[in-house]
Amino acid sequence: MAILQLSKGNGFTLIPEGTYVFKITKVDYDEDFGKMDIELQTKSGLTHHEKFSLIKNDGEMNEGALNAYSYFAKTALNNYEVEEIDTDDIVGCYIQATVTHEEFESNKTPGRMLKSVRLNDYALAMGFDNGEKPDDLDEVDDLDDFLD
Repeated sequence: MAILQLSKGNGFTLIPEGTYVFKITKVDYDEDFGKMDIELQTKSGLTHHEKFSLIKNDGEMNEGALNAYSYFAKTALNNYEVEEIDTDDIVGCYIQATVTHEEFESNKTPGRMLKSVRLNDYALAMGFDNGEKPDDLDEVDDLDDFLD
């Protein structure tokens, strides 16, 4: 028998609608099925999983999903010229997005309405407002030294 400490929360909570800065904390990619799961976290600790299905059921590349992921990754990296990346390259980067809720009918229980979170309007973020920044960006102490 084991004793487990229970959480103080009441279960899963949707991130409220609004604009947030997210830190990319984890990327899982299943190459066999083309499924990508990107874990994002807000400054307050709320989490969201952005998912991309890069391969269709028939084995063909899903161009729409690849375009969406490419824009997401390029925005997070602040590099719109990059042509390929390791999926872990975006871990630790920040991205700003607008959270909206989308309502849909349950597949399992007809008539029951559910909500999901959708991220829109991706934009570069340099960190949370507490001064955190992506690891690969150095602060410039003296603009004159930087320009020389």
